[in-house]
Amino acid sequence: MPYKFPLTSGNVTRFFVVFNLVLFLALGAMVHNSVNAWMTEKRYAMTDLARAMQKRIDASRFATWQIYENLATSAAGSSPNSNLQETRLRPDVYYLEKTRRKTEALIFGSHDSSTLDMTMRMSNYLDTLWGAENPTWSMYFLNGQDNSLIMISTLPLKDMATRYKESAINSLVDSRRAEMLQQANALDERESFSPLRHFAWQNDHYFTLRTTFNQPGHLATVVAFDLPVNDLIPRNMPLENFQLRQDATQTSTTNTTTSDDTSSESTHVALVNPNLEIAASLPSTSLQLVYRVPLTSLALDTLHNLMWPLLINLVLFLLSIAGITLLRQQSLRPNENQSAELDSLRMLNEEIVASLPVGLLVYDFATNRTLLSNKIAEHLLPHLNLQKIINMSDQHQGVLQATINNEVYEIRHARSVLSPHTQLFMMRDQDRELLVNKKLQKAQQVLDRNHQMRQQLMHNLGHALNGPLQSMVMQLVQLSQRDDDESVLDLLDESQGLARLVDDIVLLNRLEAHDWSPDASVFNLQDMLDEIALESLPLLRRKGLALVVNNHLANDEMRFGDRRALRKVLTTLMHYSLTTTRWGKISLEIKTSEDKPNQVLLQLVDTGSGLSVDELANVDFPYLGDTTQDRFGQASGMAFFLCKQLCKQMGGQLEIIAKPDIGTRYNIQLPLALEQQGEQEEKLLEGVTALVDIAVEDVHKIVCRHLENWGAKCLTSDERLTGQDHDVLVTDDPARLNGWALLLAGDEMGHHALNDQQFRVNFNLSNALLDALLALIEKQLSHDLLEESREDEEATPLMSGGYFQLFTETVPPDVKRLYTEAAEKDYPSLAQTAHRLKGVFAMLNLGSGKQLCEALEQHIKVCDDLTIKNTTSEIDAYVSQLLQQGNQ
Repeated sequence: MPYKFPLTSGNVTRFFVVFNLVLFLALGAMVHNSVNAWMTEKRYAMTDLARAMQKRIDASRFATWQIYENLATSAAGSSPNSNLQETRLRPDVYYLEKTRRKTEALIFGSHDSSTLDMTMRMSNYLDTLWGAENPTWSMYFLNGQDNSLIMISTLPLKDMATRYKESAINSLVDSRRAEMLQQANALDERESFSPLRHFAWQNDHYFTLRTTFNQPGHLATVVAFDLPVNDLIPRNMPLENFQLRQDATQTSTTNTTTSDDTSSESTHVALVNPNLEIAASLPSTSLQLVYRVPLTSLALDTLHNLMWPLLINLVLFLLSIAGITLLRQQSLRPNENQSAELDSLRMLNEEIVASLPVGLLVYDFATNRTLLSNKIAEHLLPHLNLQKIINMSDQHQGVLQATINNEVYEIRHARSVLSPHTQLFMMRDQDRELLVNKKLQKAQQVLDRNHQMRQQLMHNLGHALNGPLQSMVMQLVQLSQRDDDESVLDLLDESQGLARLVDDIVLLNRLEAHDWSPDASVFNLQDMLDEIALESLPLLRRKGLALVVNNHLANDEMRFGDRRALRKVLTTLMHYSLTTTRWGKISLEIKTSEDKPNQVLLQLVDTGSGLSVDELANVDFPYLGDTTQDRFGQASGMAFFLCKQLCKQMGGQLEIIAKPDIGTRYNIQLPLALEQQGEQEEKLLEGVTALVDIAVEDVHKIVCRHLENWGAKCLTSDERLTGQDHDVLVTDDPARLNGWALLLAGDEMGHHALNDQQFRVNFNLSNALLDALLALIEKQLSHDLLEESREDEEATPLMSGGYFQLFTETVPPDVKRLYTEAAEKDYPSLAQTAHRLKGVFAMLNLGSGKQLCEALEQHIKVCDDLTIKNTTSEIDAYVSQLLQQGNQ
């Protein structure tokens, strides 16, 4: 068998200790490798830097000898050039004028023409030497012949000496002169180096190479070069950390060279608290280039480079600590509360056994002791022969009856699977159980009788209240039609709400008693929608809300289903939606899917305040939560439950989706079978062309759908511009009314005539819209026939005999009286005058005047002042036309 690692506390601890040790060793090796790689990189960089500085020193040495041996000597032995010019900038400061301006030269001190020629030669030479260089280079020549100092540099010396850097040039030259004089006085030193220096006003770092040439009988000549180092040092190595110092480990310079190049360019690392120094020797000099790195900076760079590995190691370390802690507490180390848990479990078992309604006994026959029992078993145990019970129960499938103290008990026996000597007995008092069952049956009978009495009470109460309520509602409706008193309307709303509540209670009572079933029949869905819209219109007008009924189905489409139940669901949800909506509109959309034409989806959407969680709870049971209330009444708490039950009885479903402050969507899906109908030979509005000029998109679609279902042809405003004629104009803007037209509105109770050629109609009521269209078309046909007859009459003299004199004496004064009475709003007198004019026109056989007077009488009945004024103007114009014809 393979070796299995024992999972003990000590082994787990050792494993985690070894794991953490390996983790720390790996971390240390990683840090060591990172630091070693960093140091190796810096050593290579220092070696390259030392080699580059050595090359620059060698080049400067060669230039020094060239300047001294060739340029200075040749200039001293040749005749001076008379074309050279110099400019005196200050006392003892002269500037050499030249054409090539790579370098500029200054001469400090008194000098002769040979010095000027020598300066020009050296400047031209350095122009060639430094022509391709970008850093700042400078050369200082202390002439031992006349003790003058020549400064040649790539800096703009003339500008600096005359303008803004005069003090910097003076200090720089003074310091160089002092260094060179000190170098000239040192007899044992021909070549020397300065430490690294910094141009504060150019941010350049450099060091100076000074070379001394002794001349018998004269002062020593010293040549010094400022050698820049900015272009040599890598960007990731700060210049402030570099230092140039004497190499104490290097022996004195000899003429012999070693064959080991690596030893001459060797670097070494030393720890000088608090810095880490990396030193590289310059082979042909006594100098040593040192790069100092603070230990804190090195540590921070190392942490930055190893940030993610360090974080991963730290996470692994924390996970290991947490793992060993949890493992030792949960799995390995015994729980300190184990004994307390065992005691609590034992007490819980005893409590469970003591609370059992039957006797329970667990007996061990091997030791003849009771393992577990309750009071009922302890009471019966002295009267029982357990061994006999075991023998008898084996013959009767473990169940038998026993009479103890004139009480019948049912005893069940079972054997333990784990211990064969342990037996389980359960004793049940059958007499008490029979008594309990009888009490439960009696209580259920009483409950059923109470339910039946409550249902009967509700049924009778509903029928008793329904008659008086309906009579009161009818009387209030008639009273509200005669009087527009606000209190009457409020009383009507309250009475209608009470009638609906009684009706809902009766219907819900029938549903609970299973006394209601769907009464399916064939009905027209559009007619039912017109009834619901007309019923909801008064409350809509009082609250200032808009209603849009968008029926995507055909107007004449017949459906098979329970019309009364569907109407009840829609009216209940419509009233609830009216209560929760304070502003905006309510939309009712009816449509079917193409794959399921017998399934009708009705969506009622409002822009109200939404429903709360308590209100949505009323879907499952009535009056669980408070409902919304407005100034016209409060929503019913049983509306949702009743609608859900009705939809369920009809085989459909109700879904309510509410969003706070946005609105509520009621989705009703019902199976309403489509009835097959015979094809109509001709539709009602076949051959009628209607110009539809409606601004609201939803209303435009609804009206066009109705007109097309009735056979009419719809034109839009764009199509009208092409020159097509139309019979009727349908618009929702009163400013666009002209000719034979229908004005659409959402608050109209049906339709009424604005004048002879125009009607105002509710676009949600399809029957009202159809009646208005038919009436308008009928009037249009009558008007056309009248125009034809009028043309026939106009072929003969309009009036003859004494009728014209009667017309002139009676009609014009009555027309003036129409204007006066209309301005005073004296409607009874105005009606009498219009009736008298109508009689005159009828006697004179003037049909157009008679029709105008009849229209005026209709407008007087509804007290429409604007239309009365317009019709009066038409009558006046008609009378004026007749007077002109009579005078001809």
